[in-house]
Amino acid sequence: MRVLVVVKATPQSETGVLPDDPSMFIEMGKYNDELIAAGVMVDGGGLKASRFGKRLNFMGGKATVVDGPFAETKELIGGYWIWNVKDLDDAIAWASRAPMQDGDTLEVRPYFEPEDFAGVVPDEMIEQEKGWREEQLGKAPKA
Repeated sequence: MRVLVVVKATPQSETGVLPDDPSMFIEMGKYNDELIAAGVMVDGGGLKASRFGKRLNFMGGKATVVDGPFAETKELIGGYWIWNVKDLDDAIAWASRAPMQDGDTLEVRPYFEPEDFAGVVPDEMIEQEKGWREEQLGKAPKA
């Protein structure tokens, strides 16, 4: 089962200023090493402040680009992981061990799997999606 673990942005992360204390980066590096060694981590990264981003709003088949920053910090993403886990409980167990700061929030969201679309799309599309997923996982970091 694949999950997206969203690290919610904070007012501090939205300043775009990196913390002076390297200890949190060291702890996160150790945690990421554990995820990789366990074969859980497919990808992950921190995101720059929203002032560096753009949003695309779609209407009538056209996209309108809006420059950051974006006002609602509670709605922003500060980073992410993509994990391949046994089940949602496994994801929660890993997420609970993350070296987060007081007040930080992680959101764990399962991906749709190809099988979820059985009876909705043709079997060929499901098989194609499975092939893409296997290819992606084959490119994931190895322990």
